[in-house]
Amino acid sequence: MKLLKKLFFFFIGLSFLLLIAYWFIGKSLSPDYNGEIKISGLKDKVTVFYDDNGVPHINAQNNEDALRAFGYVHAQDRLWQMELIRRLAAGRLAEIFGKDLVRVDKLFSGLGIEEAAVNGIAKIDKTTEAYKLTMAYLDGVNQFIDKGATPLEFYLVGVEKEKYTLKDIYNVFGYMAFSFAAAHKTEPILTEVKEKYGEAHLQELIGSFSKNLTINKTQKNPEIQAAMSEAMNIIYDKLPVSSFMGSNSWVLAPEKTKNGKVILANDPHIGFSQPSVWYQSHIKTPTYEMYGFNLALTPFPLLGHNREYAYGLTMLANDDIDFYIEENNPDNSLEYKTENGFEKYKLFDKTIKVKGGQDTTYQIKVSRHGPIMNDIIDQVNYDKPIAMQWIYTKLPNQLLLDVSYDLSHASSIESFKRAPANVHAPGLNIMYGDAKGNVAWFSSAKLYQVRDSLCRQVYLDGASGKDEITEFLEFEENPQAINPDWNFVYSANQQIDTVRGELYPGYYQPQDRAKRIVDILKSQDKFSREEMKKMIFDVTSSTASTIIKDMLNGLDVNNLSSSEKEAFEIISAWDGTYKKNSVAATIYNRLLYEFYKSTFKDEMGKGFAVFLNTQTAKKILATQVKRQESVWWDDVTTKTVETRSDIINTTFKNAVSFLQNQLGDNVDNWTWDRVLSVEHEHAIGKAGGLLRKLFNVGPFKTVGGNEVLNNQIFDLDSTGYYKVKSGPSTRRVIDFSDIENSVAVLPTGQSGNVFSPYYKNQATKYVNGEFVKMKLNQEEIEKSENKLVLLPE
Repeated sequence: MKLLKKLFFFFIGLSFLLLIAYWFIGKSLSPDYNGEIKISGLKDKVTVFYDDNGVPHINAQNNEDALRAFGYVHAQDRLWQMELIRRLAAGRLAEIFGKDLVRVDKLFSGLGIEEAAVNGIAKIDKTTEAYKLTMAYLDGVNQFIDKGATPLEFYLVGVEKEKYTLKDIYNVFGYMAFSFAAAHKTEPILTEVKEKYGEAHLQELIGSFSKNLTINKTQKNPEIQAAMSEAMNIIYDKLPVSSFMGSNSWVLAPEKTKNGKVILANDPHIGFSQPSVWYQSHIKTPTYEMYGFNLALTPFPLLGHNREYAYGLTMLANDDIDFYIEENNPDNSLEYKTENGFEKYKLFDKTIKVKGGQDTTYQIKVSRHGPIMNDIIDQVNYDKPIAMQWIYTKLPNQLLLDVSYDLSHASSIESFKRAPANVHAPGLNIMYGDAKGNVAWFSSAKLYQVRDSLCRQVYLDGASGKDEITEFLEFEENPQAINPDWNFVYSANQQIDTVRGELYPGYYQPQDRAKRIVDILKSQDKFSREEMKKMIFDVTSSTASTIIKDMLNGLDVNNLSSSEKEAFEIISAWDGTYKKNSVAATIYNRLLYEFYKSTFKDEMGKGFAVFLNTQTAKKILATQVKRQESVWWDDVTTKTVETRSDIINTTFKNAVSFLQNQLGDNVDNWTWDRVLSVEHEHAIGKAGGLLRKLFNVGPFKTVGGNEVLNNQIFDLDSTGYYKVKSGPSTRRVIDFSDIENSVAVLPTGQSGNVFSPYYKNQATKYVNGEFVKMKLNQEEIEKSENKLVLLPE
């Protein structure tokens, strides 16, 4: 008994000591939100007020001081995030995570992102304010590395801090550009479909691209395999930082709002991770003010607003990547064929350092079209070289200094238009609204023409010269809308309007979210900020009920069991709303999986799992469910020829049977919250156990689903459980009738430091559809409890 008593007090004492140690470690490694710090390079004192959500409100006497201070405070909250994204873009993750990340490093080091950065930096005009402010920001980041506490993650993985350079900043934008692209996942599959099953199978897929569209219309008025695809999927699954997916935005003109002023709403869809992708700040000087949202290691915000104007982004989803099949010289594998004879590949030797293992060295061949993908993705076993031509690396890219600076430093809609005009890649929908009443949407990318009838969704001929770009278009030819007579602009990654009389090719999302936006905005004459807050959290699909009706047309209802009849009645009456207690949402998503499986898996084979979650699969659904005759209905693995009726009945019965085994016989218990969840994973929290509990945020039950406005993006797969991987990376509603009460929310919190009180303080608000104020009122800001003063050293 005495021994037990001693052991009890021993463990109590040990626990107490561990708590004390954790508290001291937390205090020493947490960000400084109060006090005074001296940093070099400042001309005057800079005051930083931290509001109750950890947003720094930076008050400086000049812009360079403000950006130097911003770099410092950005780094103290997000240094680990900065480290990951700079290593990812440069192919340096294996240095800290080991051999499992070699394939990721091999891809990104081979894409030409770093080479494009070097070329871009060589052409920088160092006399511009954009360059000077960028260097001030970098200096602030690097001074935190010298003076500030080292984040816990650096100790856990055993990595030393390194100073940041301008190339690191450029590389961040290179990664963003590549993660926006969809061609590398889709075109290999479509090429295999064409080669193995012929033109009819291919045309039924890509022929659906021009059907069931809600087109983003142009109007300008006077101003006020699948082997490569499967490999890419595996690589994306291993990424320790967010990838960019989609987005919603709409801007209401004064005629469309109850208070007679512009309202802008925006929620970019990006992969969920911890920390959240955006870092908020409010910078104010005598000549400049902006409340902005920045990516890690970027000096200028890509989302922002002030009292005069607001702007946001969505993904354009134009096709800016083309794959070319090169033809090697049979006598010299270091040369490839062109219409003018053989040319030599450019050769680049790359070395990947591997933690706990031997370095990996490999060589990349680069043709006139770009890097040979066979060299950088091990799984590509195509019998000829495949080159990737990417507009981001093909043309000089001005995204960093020109575009992001101009977005955040405009003085009018005229000056703002310079930014969209300079975007080459990634393709963006840039949304604009201002206090004067202007609203605008610009499709921003370097669009181009190829010869008539060339299908860019499959591999192109690299040797003949017939499949080359024939012309780059001027920006004024890009679809755009300025103060349209329908009194709003919007974007949900849908098909853009025609360019030279033809729909411009791309991997656009289906019309679901775009149609829902238009349906809501046309449902009444005027809207308030509160109604926009509800709309941005809307969870009703605009197409699901129609798809179900078309899919189940022809189902043999007389041959259903009692449970199947109950499921049929529930799904037939569904209005497409994804609430937590919805049974129909659960049935619908299982029906989708079974339908895709019964229709496409026999031909797709190993590529089916990748195809299932591409834009192509989503876009063809509404058309395919209605087809009475289709080359895809027949199961090529059987001797019989299956019909649409066979597929539909098999789909329904398999779905109900699966759900009974998964969730029980009582259909009423098949609620959506039993199968849908979201967890914000930290790169180290992925290891599980105590690290997961310490670093990850969640899991949470949530509402929404694929392609509703509260877009909770998950993969359809065989498991029947839906782990949300992406969604709104922030929700913002900016109201020029009451600009000081504009609102936003982040998925987790403002800080990436696990010891910060702002690490996950917004997570519950986010899943509940709540918001926090984006403060602009100086008197209110100065009442903040936390005040950090940066003094000249």
